[in-house]
Amino acid sequence: MEEERLNRSLELKQWILSRLKQGGPIPFSQFMDWCLYHPQYGYYLSERSTIGKEGDYYTGPCVHPLFGGMIAKQLSQMAEGLGEDSFDIIEMGGGRGFLCKDILDWARQKIPLFFRNLRYTLIEKNPHFLKEQRERLQQYEGEGYVRWMDLETFGQEKGQFTGCFLSNELVDAFPVHLVVFDNGKLKEIYVTQDNGQFREERGEPSDPRLVTYFDSMGITLQEGQRAEVNLKALDWMERVGHLLKKGFVLTIDYGYLADELYSPHRRQGTLLCYHRHHTSDNPYERLGEQDITSHVNFTALIQKGEEAGLQFTGLVTQYHFLLALGILQEMELLNLEISELDGLRMRLSLMHLLEPERGMGEVFKVLIQHKGIDKPVLDGLRDLGKIPWPTPYSNHSVS
Repeated sequence: MEEERLNRSLELKQWILSRLKQGGPIPFSQFMDWCLYHPQYGYYLSERSTIGKEGDYYTGPCVHPLFGGMIAKQLSQMAEGLGEDSFDIIEMGGGRGFLCKDILDWARQKIPLFFRNLRYTLIEKNPHFLKEQRERLQQYEGEGYVRWMDLETFGQEKGQFTGCFLSNELVDAFPVHLVVFDNGKLKEIYVTQDNGQFREERGEPSDPRLVTYFDSMGITLQEGQRAEVNLKALDWMERVGHLLKKGFVLTIDYGYLADELYSPHRRQGTLLCYHRHHTSDNPYERLGEQDITSHVNFTALIQKGEEAGLQFTGLVTQYHFLLALGILQEMELLNLEISELDGLRMRLSLMHLLEPERGMGEVFKVLIQHKGIDKPVLDGLRDLGKIPWPTPYSNHSVS
């Protein structure tokens, strides 16, 4: 198996090198696109598992079903505020289907009226994830609650929808342009080849939007500073804004507002590669066998959303969002139903979702935008003041 992976990686490398020899240098965004989405060798289209303990990284739904449960609670409140007969949930990049199943399980058990009125559409490119999703969600598909569709077909068949467009760790997976501030000018990083090896070179921006990108947010890079620009995220946000007639966009991902993301102390940018839960800053190795990602610019998503008719609802850290929705109270209820050992395992798992410094709690953000509804009030965004922190407890009383 390992030899097969090495051969696949080498074949992708040779394929890209041949393209460079024929066509010359390419923007890094194109190189990243080939590494992640090549139909035969791309990382996200790979047959092997990339998510979870046996993969390269964790996502929230892999940690504990309560993550999906809290999102279900928030979606239910959104649906109640809209006051419509039906509520569409559109999830793009649903991975292994855990989040969808956890949302539906929670809704069926805890919020039956909401469950009866919802319809869940999954948009998934990876054929192997698609297969796993269909197996995991077979019952819900049979009952008519779940369906699969690509984004273009959804727009053509469904048109505008009322509900929520949901994504979890989607935007960070879009290919990014690499830029550097060089002698007072913005230059783009291109990938070329030299004697069978990849080499970077600097050139003029390949897309005029790169030139105005930082000015639109009042950002000035320092001399020699590298940064990532996710133009695909802007295209995606514009598309989602136009598809949504009334409702919400709920985006969960890791990143910062522009002032923090492009601050001088991030002189080399945020591009990172993930392989078997280890990180690297070298995207030119293990082609097709490692994830390549960068932090999300939430300021850009907010601004582009406003251009597409989406109003800003709120932006909070993941741990704030989960605590505000009552995850600690749900932990206490679960703790009464399970053994002491299982309770300990649950708390350790959920700490990974909540812990600000070493877990996913602080760097992961929850962005909510709305359309067609006036000043919605959502529990996940409520001001908690000083947020309480979970402390170890036992489900056995001590006398």
